[in-house]
Amino acid sequence: MNTSFTESARGSNAGSSRAHTTTLRNPDQGSANPAASLAALWNYLEPALHHILCSPSTTPGKAPSIDVAYHVGIHTAVYNYFTSQSESPANYVPSRPNGKGKEVSSSGTDLYQQLDRYFADIAQENLLGAPPDDASLLEYYVPAFERYSTGIQSINRVLNYVNRHYVKRSVDEDKGWLRLTDVLESVAKAITAEDTREKISAKLREKRREELKRWGYVDGGSTELMAAAEACAEAASSLDRVVSVVSLGHRRWRIEVIDPLLAVPKGKGKKKKPSASTTGDKGPRGRLARSVKDLIEGPYALEPNSIRLVESLANSLRICGIRMDHPLRKKLDKFLASTKNG
Repeated sequence: MNTSFTESARGSNAGSSRAHTTTLRNPDQGSANPAASLAALWNYLEPALHHILCSPSTTPGKAPSIDVAYHVGIHTAVYNYFTSQSESPANYVPSRPNGKGKEVSSSGTDLYQQLDRYFADIAQENLLGAPPDDASLLEYYVPAFERYSTGIQSINRVLNYVNRHYVKRSVDEDKGWLRLTDVLESVAKAITAEDTREKISAKLREKRREELKRWGYVDGGSTELMAAAEACAEAASSLDRVVSVVSLGHRRWRIEVIDPLLAVPKGKGKKKKPSASTTGDKGPRGRLARSVKDLIEGPYALEPNSIRLVESLANSLRICGIRMDHPLRKKLDKFLASTKNG
């Protein structure tokens, strides 16, 4: 990585005026064809992705931009790359994204895995930049995540063709976040020999709705609400599931940042567990939980900035795939409910 993302995240959310973000122009490729190989395509894409995701931004909630020509160039290059790979006789599944072995194309799988590795690298840099003391962890975490998430959403738009071509096709091939095998057992029990294919499909859709309700969807909800719930479900999925680019980025944040911060350090919490009366939940807790406890049980718990930090943390846990029955999510929801009722 060429830029410290964690520093840029702090600067953008603190309203720093030292960083002036410019629109990144389309690089001169000469006669080179960005779609000729994965290496050529990535060399063309990475400066744009890094600018969007890592460059300092003076406008909270808005990622640094690339010019129209670069945006169109990326769309064209990705389209041409996918088209050429679909027609290639070497179209088969590559090695796992572990940095070992030779990768071969699988009609976009290699680019998708490259994106996943890139998001993992950026997320890991954020974790490494976290302060060692729990007291300042939330002050660091919230702006870092908001900057990252804003960039991921922008990249999702720039790489829309990845979603339209590779992700959609993978979902159609039963490689998405919810697969037939995940629901087959429960659905099979409700299927009779007289059921038509349409009835079976309807029962599968109902199972999907039940899963989405765990992420905030309600019957009769809008398509936007369903899409938001599905994005959370995608981010909660395992690495073998193909998800949209935005969920790919949020899933990596969960795995590389949230999960380690939720984990209990080895050797701690084994001899004596904190009591439920003092913690509000059972069992030992990781850094995020300790930081939350310090904040919401401290003298400044009801200050607007404290409430904003809690709201932002709760939102990040949700959209990154931490389930609503997780102790920390329940603790955050309870605190926020008390501030509204009070």
